[in-house]
Amino acid sequence: MFLVMRSLFGGYLESLKKPNYHSTGTTSCHGRSISRFSTASVAEELITPPVQITYTQNLINGQFVDAASGKNFPTYDPRTGEVIAHVAEGDAEDINRAVAAARKAFDEGPWPKMTAYERSRILLRFADLVEKNTEELAALESWNNGKPYEQAAQAELPMLARLFRYYAGWADKIHGLTVPADGDYHVQTLHEPIGVAGQIIPWNFPLLMFAWKVGPALACGNTVVLKTAEQTPLTALYAAKLFHEAGLPPGVLNIVSGFGPTAGAALASHMDVDKLAFTGSTDTGKIVLELAARSNLKPVTLELGGKSPFIVCEDADIDRAVELAHFALFFNQGQCCCAGSRTYVHERIYDEFIEKSKARATRRVVGDPFKKGVEQGPQIDAEQFDKVLRYIRSGIQSNATLECGGDRLGSKGYFIQPTVFSNVQDDMLIAKDEIFGPVQSILKFKDIDDVIRRANTTRYGLAAGVFTRSLDTANTLTRALRAGTIWVNCFDVFDAAIPFGGYKMSGIGREKGIYSLHNYLQVKAVVTPLKKAAWL
Repeated sequence: MFLVMRSLFGGYLESLKKPNYHSTGTTSCHGRSISRFSTASVAEELITPPVQITYTQNLINGQFVDAASGKNFPTYDPRTGEVIAHVAEGDAEDINRAVAAARKAFDEGPWPKMTAYERSRILLRFADLVEKNTEELAALESWNNGKPYEQAAQAELPMLARLFRYYAGWADKIHGLTVPADGDYHVQTLHEPIGVAGQIIPWNFPLLMFAWKVGPALACGNTVVLKTAEQTPLTALYAAKLFHEAGLPPGVLNIVSGFGPTAGAALASHMDVDKLAFTGSTDTGKIVLELAARSNLKPVTLELGGKSPFIVCEDADIDRAVELAHFALFFNQGQCCCAGSRTYVHERIYDEFIEKSKARATRRVVGDPFKKGVEQGPQIDAEQFDKVLRYIRSGIQSNATLECGGDRLGSKGYFIQPTVFSNVQDDMLIAKDEIFGPVQSILKFKDIDDVIRRANTTRYGLAAGVFTRSLDTANTLTRALRAGTIWVNCFDVFDAAIPFGGYKMSGIGREKGIYSLHNYLQVKAVVTPLKKAAWL
């Protein structure tokens, strides 16, 4: 498994480094050439994705079925804005049917009664099937989402398999404690599955978020009703088919595709859902939390937005810092909740950093995500595309300096030029709001106290990056910054065992690692009297 970002995304990054990115001109890809940061890479004939779309219905009780209403909705290719498939549009009735199937599978079915070892074996078989079907899953992910195929195939699919193997390893290691108590009593705690878990995943990393949610829930013995993002429903349905090939009993994993106000709201407010997990925007997270509270007060975990500071100190290796700051922001088209979207650079190296960041962004390869060597594909849809362009206009209007980019790329699809702003001030919208696009905002700071205060002046607290050669500086910053993950001289380091989640309005709870299991377990204390105990 790719252990850290240079391991999770390391193979992918190394493949992108093979061309000389410090030259001008073109890179040969599949026998053709693509121009860096130009419309040529977008205007070329697009590659036909090497996969057939087979699964477009909802999955309920082990069967692919049409929506109760009979309705479908289109899902699009963000390279062109054209429809690639029509998917069953689930609503409240489909959620009711899915929850009923999950409830029966939990109360009467074999999953929670199955030995933990057997559950583990099914998760492991699923991971094996993911590896056998990597090309199909990666192609679907890229086609429906717009992310580079190489990123999906070389980084995200290996991590998907690794995550499920990690949770498979936990399945038979979940246990309680024997607790000493005053008096003649035997006290033990049981860690029991919580029941039916409702889960809502986003569109930026559909397969990885599927794993972050489904993996720990199933390892703990729960059943699941998962709502996909309406923009990217295809890969979860394909993965669910593989899960049933691996031996997952009917009703244990149910998937409904649909929209937030209908299917999502019905799941969040359902009285027979025992636990809810949501990843998405902070504003939607508030609605989800309210619906859960107003129904049956189900516990909720939220992984929400971010505006993560990336702090480049005076002693940093500037070339490395520029490359890492570039990756921290532009990775996945900038559509990453923990993106290093506030780049704070010490005033003594600020001008040099700006020039090199501008040059790196200008060299970024933008184009058809199915072409070898492409670093950046299109934004997810027209709504996100328009939102990013509005923020770029806001940056210009607020007198930030537009160093490069600032417009769409090409005339078809949702491609945006890699954009860099300098002279950004903390009160500008581009420095405060989560843009979720390829827009780098670079701010200047004077000293450590200055940057700590400014970095923490945000409603978010998901992640932060620190780039320095000083251990003392690193220690000071990692303890002072109010964020759930601090990356030192690295960024986007993800591992199955590393917890992920935010402070403040970036969420509630943690995902991945041992902490994710806590979200899907109830703790029960069992007390029995002891008579003539040999010892206490």
